[in-house]
Amino acid sequence: MFHYYWDPTYILVLIGVVLSLAASSLVKNTYYKYARNVSVSGMTGRDVAERILRMNGVQGVTIRRVAGELTDHYDPRNQTVNLSEAVYDSCSVAAIGVAAHECGHVLQHENGYVPIKIRGALVPVANFGSQIAWPLILIGFLINGYTSSMFFVNLGIILFSAAVLFQIVTLPVEFNASARALGVLESGGMLYGDELKGARRVLTAAAMTYVAGAAAAILQLIRVLAITGRRRND
Repeated sequence: MFHYYWDPTYILVLIGVVLSLAASSLVKNTYYKYARNVSVSGMTGRDVAERILRMNGVQGVTIRRVAGELTDHYDPRNQTVNLSEAVYDSCSVAAIGVAAHECGHVLQHENGYVPIKIRGALVPVANFGSQIAWPLILIGFLINGYTSSMFFVNLGIILFSAAVLFQIVTLPVEFNASARALGVLESGGMLYGDELKGARRVLTAAAMTYVAGAAAAILQLIRVLAITGRRRND
């Protein structure tokens, strides 16, 4: 009975949760630290985004303010760089780094960066897989009949694997966007010396959330495979 309630694979879930919480804490602490550092240039997040796009000859991309905290993102569907309220009007090193990072995604699309194309193609499959995979796996574990139950379990694993693959492909996309951002901030004279180091720390901390997310997803996949393997052996 104890074995039913306690499964050693729960440790993998716990590790994933700890990694995610640690990464979230790191990005918030780092962001707030450099959000207090006002840049010498006096440029706001909006100013930096406009300048980066102009420097690279990007047209047709709109920069807009969105509600929320750390909700910054680039939406290729309507070509908008969406900057949170704390970034849009802020002159801080953190805000400038975040705004430049989102413009880094714009440049990836403009330059045909292959990993972002792959990630874009995976979006619908990953979204569907993340929503339906666990219900399918649960149904497979609950129904009687080995053949039919394993069909649902295996289908769920395949769909969840697509979501995990999306998380993995996201890593080079995010690191590359940050590298592009830091390069253009330096070459464009928008940040100097220690300011650039601060922006790098903010973007590195943000990237760790994606690393933690990918690690947690991989651990979940390993857990499902372990449980499924044990079920086959039984």
